[in-house]
Amino acid sequence: MTADAASSDEPGLDQTVAAAHAVGLTKVYGSGAMQVVALDSVDVQLAEGEFTAIMGPSGSGKSTLMHCMAGLDSITAGEVYLGETPLSTLSDKALTQLRRDQVGFIFQSFNLIPTLNAAENITLPLDIAGRSPDLAWYDTVIDTVGLRDRLDHRPSELSGGQQQQVACARALVSRPAIIFADEPTGNLDSRSGAEVLGFLRRSVDEFGQTIAMVTHDATAASYSDRVLFLADGRVVDELRNPSAEAVLDRMKHLDRATSAQAE
Repeated sequence: MTADAASSDEPGLDQTVAAAHAVGLTKVYGSGAMQVVALDSVDVQLAEGEFTAIMGPSGSGKSTLMHCMAGLDSITAGEVYLGETPLSTLSDKALTQLRRDQVGFIFQSFNLIPTLNAAENITLPLDIAGRSPDLAWYDTVIDTVGLRDRLDHRPSELSGGQQQQVACARALVSRPAIIFADEPTGNLDSRSGAEVLGFLRRSVDEFGQTIAMVTHDATAASYSDRVLFLADGRVVDELRNPSAEAVLDRMKHLDRATSAQAE
């Protein structure tokens, strides 16, 4: 099943070209009485040049979905594709290379190397791959993030917001096919969070970047083009052109439905 052939009848699937998609994605932890179904036959598509937020109650499977889609975690059944490449067909070495060349990551904890300055942290993935940055693109990213006067500073000399901006620049500088962001504003104050989210929004609008972001924050989700809602390991709803108020309303319905099922 290709991305273009995906049906639009289910939340998470449409007719656009996919940077990544999953078909029947199932992830099970443990076995017997200890078995937990984290993802239950999920079909989902992340469209090229689109900003998708992934939300859901605690334990809904949103971080597991991101990790499986990014090739960071193995799957129990189904298939995940980056572009047209099925991840299950790749060796560990080939999967590592695909992640390095095609995927960018932004984490809540920044994951910067404390002994490297900002410029060195930004180019680290390219340095590891033995590639030189496209200098024009590097300058564009640096100026877009607003780090020009902080490039020689180490992480300890930067604010939390500036550290996350370095992490965003690092994710973008290699021009990945898709960026996965896991709670990227979770450790930031509202002002710093808004600056990071504004940068992610601009990278989609101005550079055609594809972003998938896990978040619990309705305001953060409102920066996206589309919100996917998970519950009990399934995609259960979708909202396009979201406002923070509309996202909160959907989440309240999900929380009530989850609570009712647990009783």
